[in-house]
Amino acid sequence: MTAPKEDQTTRRRAPSMSPEQRREMIIQTAIPLIAEYGAAVTTAKIARAAGIGEGTIFRVFTDKDELLQACVAKALSPDHAIRELDGIDLSQPLSDRLAEAAEALQAHTSRMGAILGSLGHRGGKHPGTVRGAGRDESMTRIRAALAEVLEPDKVALRRPPEQIAALFLGLLFTQPRTESEPDLTPQELVEVFLQGALSGNAR
Repeated sequence: MTAPKEDQTTRRRAPSMSPEQRREMIIQTAIPLIAEYGAAVTTAKIARAAGIGEGTIFRVFTDKDELLQACVAKALSPDHAIRELDGIDLSQPLSDRLAEAAEALQAHTSRMGAILGSLGHRGGKHPGTVRGAGRDESMTRIRAALAEVLEPDKVALRRPPEQIAALFLGLLFTQPRTESEPDLTPQELVEVFLQGALSGNAR
């Protein structure tokens, strides 16, 4: 009996993908599904979305819990946000650089919130303690990357870039989270941060 075309395609491309690459592909596919369905998402659903057989998942992950752990660790990792910060064009004006940084960091917190919120409020077993960089280590790395974004304007800053970065992160991550007080846009946040709370009409 001839195997389904999808299985044949999967087998043909399998040799070109290392186990680590396959793990990464499965994780990237699973993260949005976990955000939508929580820990109740099935490995069969993840496999269908990835275009692979369900057994392929268990060749690179011991079980579903290990896959969930890997997905949460990926969502919590600051690596993606740091790459975004490192990619900001430093020749731009400071306000534009900070707006890009704010957008990247807001996207990072949204990813974390989507995964953790889904696992915390939907059915299924929570994956438990997640291995990887701790919160303090993550924030230290993000702060250092943000300080590099500020570095070209070091002479014009009131305080060292590292301290300005910490202040900016504090403003970014402590915005109100209510419907009546929505988050500032990246541009609005940067405007308040650089120009202060007073409007141009204030005396």
